Amino acid sequence: MSKPPQPNQTHQAKRWRANGVNGERTAYKDPILMALHLNPARFIAFHPLRFPPLRLPLSQTLRPPPSRRLGFRLRGLCSGGGSATGRRVMEAPFTVKERIDLTKKEEKIFQRLLDVIRHFKLETQLRVAGGWVRDKLLGKDCYDIDIALDNMLGREFCEKVNEFLQFTGEEQQGIGVIQCNPDQSKHLETARMRIYDTWIDFVNLRSETYAENSRIPTMKFGTAEEDAYRRDLTINSLFYNINTSTVEDVTGRGVRDLKNGYIVTPLPPKATFLDDPLRVLRAIRFGARFGFALDEELKKAAWDDEVKAAIAGKISRERIGHEIDLMMSDKQPVKAISYIVDLQLFYVVFTLPANPKPAVIEGIDRICVSYLDAAWNLLLCVGHSIFSDEHRRLYLYAALFLPFRSMVYMDRKSKMVPVTSFIFRDSLKLKASDAEMVMNLHVASERFVYLIPLLESNEDSEFVDAELADEFLDIPLTSKRRVLAGLLLRQIKDFWRVSLLASTLLYCRVDHNDDSSSGQLESERRKMFSKVQSIVTELGLDQVWEVKPLLDGKAIMNFLQLKTGGPLVREWQQKLLKWQLAHPEGTAEECQDWMKQFQAKRAKLDCCT
Repeated sequence: MSKPPQPNQTHQAKRWRANGVNGERTAYKDPILMALHLNPARFIAFHPLRFPPLRLPLSQTLRPPPSRRLGFRLRGLCSGGGSATGRRVMEAPFTVKERIDLTKKEEKIFQRLLDVIRHFKLETQLRVAGGWVRDKLLGKDCYDIDIALDNMLGREFCEKVNEFLQFTGEEQQGIGVIQCNPDQSKHLETARMRIYDTWIDFVNLRSETYAENSRIPTMKFGTAEEDAYRRDLTINSLFYNINTSTVEDVTGRGVRDLKNGYIVTPLPPKATFLDDPLRVLRAIRFGARFGFALDEELKKAAWDDEVKAAIAGKISRERIGHEIDLMMSDKQPVKAISYIVDLQLFYVVFTLPANPKPAVIEGIDRICVSYLDAAWNLLLCVGHSIFSDEHRRLYLYAALFLPFRSMVYMDRKSKMVPVTSFIFRDSLKLKASDAEMVMNLHVASERFVYLIPLLESNEDSEFVDAELADEFLDIPLTSKRRVLAGLLLRQIKDFWRVSLLASTLLYCRVDHNDDSSSGQLESERRKMFSKVQSIVTELGLDQVWEVKPLLDGKAIMNFLQLKTGGPLVREWQQKLLKWQLAHPEGTAEECQDWMKQFQAKRAKLDCCT
């Protein structure tokens, strides 16, 4: 379901690559950057951070100095993803344990459940299902315990647990019930309760039958075998029988596919995916996480138009967004998104608004993966430790959607809205704050592109003149650097390192005819990030957003003899912020003196005029 290219767009992009801009051969390798190069107005079309617009003549191409070309290397993608993503995380054959070793907490939980069965003389078989069994056999920790019951609903068993707690004189626990929703492929009612401070999910084993021309199954209690064959993947169809303390591989393939590193469905994949289309994304996520190979029939089913239509129409956007969020927060995000692109699911997952401007170019999905690949490799180079999990997650989202950073569309209220916002809020139904931060990172990254030459060099630039008001142009260069960097950091706050790292994807020393290797590009970006980070620290700007203004709004109103605030007060707040950044050791009295001098100078100029 790839989007068709816009008329003449592919030809135009080829012409740009061949001839360059204004007849010169450029170092651009990203068609999006080429388009921005030709039309700088698009660059400043939307600024979520509300930076003042760049005051450069539109006739001047908006780019760094000639020695600082924006370069980006598009990498060839195979079914396994980009360069670093094509390698498996684990070496086949995969090590799988013969038995499951329980932790002290797990032994305690399972014993409590068995006590309930014995107390009420129940004939219920308790089985831990799915991911917990898989991860324990792979020697990984797992705290997500799902219990499958063969002869009662989860809610009924939770009520029995509470009856037992009452009998033993212990505090009863609350029971949460998630109702089934067949319209969204949520076929089973799930009950949750805490046992020894651990949340446990309880659900009945299931068997499903479909009436003719119906996509909603009739549910009934099933056997372990029937339930296993209705699950998404063979590696998730394993059970651990708590009653017998044994692993049950009822499909006969679960353990074997774990050992071989194979992602395959217990039943024919197309039927499995049409039953619950979200299973396509789950197969992708687990294949990427463990470095397992996707079954060829599974990939063919994922390509099927009927399956794609089911993903788009049958699954809630919240569930799709949750799966994508898990992929982006996992250990192999590039490989996961590469699978989505290779299976032609990009526009099914990341739906786009109608008629975005500029129009979507052909192959933008692979450009997105190339950005993500470069961002991931760069993150590995600089190290994860300097970023929190949230920093890392939003950094990767920002990289993935960099090609959309200049695109906008008209919403129902006739407002121009960034396409990135649509993807987050409408396509994935993720938090509005995530959308805002990613858009802010895009803007901050673009501004870092123009700030980096100033921070690295000892020379003024037209960018400084464009960004600083006249009254600050006569200050020393070091102060100018501090003012411009400080303003940016106060906007982006503790995400400044994230935006700086992302900016290196846009800013790179690439010679006209150079075909630098990916390793050289990564090394250069890492060095640039480290150098600018050190300069920011030397300028004393880390945590600058926590510095309080020397004069607050009330003090400014008193000085100007104003009764109410307004645009004039806000204008002076911005001026005084620049003055304070230029004079980090300045006092409130010195700040007021500068205001008096500035007013006197302005009055004199007005008289002369």
